Amino acid sequence: MTATDRVGLREAAERLGVHYMTVYHYVRTGRLAAEREGATWLVERADLEALATSGTRSAAPERPARPTRLAQRMVRGDEAGAWAIVEGAMASGASPAAVYEDLLVPALRSVGDRWAAGAISIADEHRASVVATRVIGRMGPRFARRGRSRGTVVLGAPAGESHALPVAIVADLLRAAHLEPIDLGANAPAASFAETAAGADRLVAVLLGVTAEGLEGAVRETIGAVAHGVAVPVLVGGRAIRDRAHALSLGAAGWTGPSAASAVAAVEALLV
Repeated sequence: MTATDRVGLREAAERLGVHYMTVYHYVRTGRLAAEREGATWLVERADLEALATSGTRSAAPERPARPTRLAQRMVRGDEAGAWAIVEGAMASGASPAAVYEDLLVPALRSVGDRWAAGAISIADEHRASVVATRVIGRMGPRFARRGRSRGTVVLGAPAGESHALPVAIVADLLRAAHLEPIDLGANAPAASFAETAAGADRLVAVLLGVTAEGLEGAVRETIGAVAHGVAVPVLVGGRAIRDRAHALSLGAAGWTGPSAASAVAAVEALLV
């Protein structure tokens, strides 16, 4: 079999017309056979075609409502309107993970970019953050899974980082993958990461989310504090971490990738 006989999960998702996390769920539940090479899952084209023929494409969830509509309601502080968009997306068949990846995350990015460009005020940005926090709170129970978890992940944003929402989103996706997250939130001191990691049961990894520039010192301090107490991989990601080389230069064991879904995949690669 040649390399061209297999594709990655993102290409598989495009071919099936479904979200990346939907294909990932197919693999996890055994509906679609896949083989891991390093941190990458590969699917045979023949298996993909068989799954498509069985009706997966026709049953694929619709794409969530446009993120711009959600962003507008968040900026206005319209929690009920924002939730109506989210609820409508799920009623159309979007999974909770797809709502996060295709709807909420792009909406949050749009709000952040508009604030950075001066198009909205700091008050607008704060209203949007509050609405997003409440939406995530309502979404959280939908990610819970029964049964014993596959391990614990400590995650949070280091000292100086004020954004907790990206970490909360990753925490929910970890729950969906049968992992137990301990979310320390934003602006967590290095000592808090070290203490929590040292006391965690069946610890798999520690994740640091960094969106603000200039926090390299805090990241290094946190990694050093964790390493002083436990021998566990510390993975770093977020908009301020450019790539794997950048993460490694800060002392991390690896990079979580560019998205919440890739962060979960990076943790799962450690379980193999």
